Amino acid sequence: MRIGYTMMTEQAGPRELVGHVVEAERIGFDFSVISDHSFPWLESQGHAPYAWSVLGAAAQATSSIPLMTFVTCPTFRYHPAVIAQKAATVQLLSDGRFRLGLGSGENLNEHIVGAGWPSARVRLAMLDEAAEIIRALFTGEYVTRHGAHFQVDDARLWDVPEVPPPLGIAVSGPASCEVAGRHADVLIATEPKRELLDAFDANGGAGKPRIGQLPVCYGSDREAAVTRAHEQFRWALGGWRVNAELPLPAGFDQASEHTRPEDVAESIPCGDDVDAVVEAVRPFAEAGFTDLALVQIGGAHQLPFLRWAETALLPALRAAL
Repeated sequence: MRIGYTMMTEQAGPRELVGHVVEAERIGFDFSVISDHSFPWLESQGHAPYAWSVLGAAAQATSSIPLMTFVTCPTFRYHPAVIAQKAATVQLLSDGRFRLGLGSGENLNEHIVGAGWPSARVRLAMLDEAAEIIRALFTGEYVTRHGAHFQVDDARLWDVPEVPPPLGIAVSGPASCEVAGRHADVLIATEPKRELLDAFDANGGAGKPRIGQLPVCYGSDREAAVTRAHEQFRWALGGWRVNAELPLPAGFDQASEHTRPEDVAESIPCGDDVDAVVEAVRPFAEAGFTDLALVQIGGAHQLPFLRWAETALLPALRAAL
C-alpha cells in the first residue's frame, strides 16, 4: 500500500500547506492529496485557501511527490470546462504528477454560488456529465456539448499535457460506483468498505487503483490529542448523508454537539502509538485499497507529525503492509 499525506486546506494557510508538502516529499510519503473547499467544516479549523493556487505553488516547490485533489466538485462552484483547464495546467506545472479527484460535492462549499442544492441523484447525474466533458477537453480538440445540466460551446484547451491527468471519482454507494466504473482511472473512498470496491470492479474498475483516507491525531500527550481531534474533527462522525447537506460550519457544530471526545477517540487514532495507526490502516489494506492518504489533525501540528512519520510511522506501516 502506498501511503500519502493530506494537505488539509481547512486547517492551514496557503504558505504553510506548501511548506508541509515539501517536507512530506522529503521524508518519503508516496503521494499527496489536497482538499478543495470554500469553508472549513468547523470554525475552530479556521482556514479555506484556494486549493488550485496552492497546487500551482506545490508543483513548483516539489519535484517528485504526486499531487491530487481530494476532491473537487466540478458542477457548482466550478464549471467542468474550467476544471479541465485547471487540471491540465497543474499537470503541466507538475511535469505529469497530478491526478484529478472528483466528487458530487458538499453543500458547505457549493452553496456560495446560489445555484441551489439538488438531490443526491441529480448531483450524481451532474458529476457523470461533467466527467465526460472533462475527458473530451483533455484531447485538445474543440468540444461542444448540450447536455441535461451543462452547456459547452466550442471549448478547447490550448495547453494540453501529453499524458492527461488520471481521473479519480469519489464513491459512497452503488450509484456512484457505477459512475466511477464508467469514468474513473482511480476510485476514491473514505471508508474501508469492500462492497464499494467490488461494485467498482463490476462496473469496469477492475485492476485500477483505489485510494482511501484516514484521519489521525499525533501528539505525545494523548489526552491533548483527543481534545484536539474532538475540537476540530468531530464533524467526521456524522457520515456523508448528513455532511453533504449542511450549508455552514454552524450546522456542523450543532450536528456534532453531542459527540463526546471518547467517541472521537474510538474512531480516530490519537497520541503517539504507532501500532494504533497500523491497526486503523489495516482494514483499508484488507479491503483492497492500493493507496491511503493520512490526515494529521491540527494545522500547527503538521511538522511534529511529519517528524514522527519519518522516524516511526512510515517504517512501521511499510513493515506491516
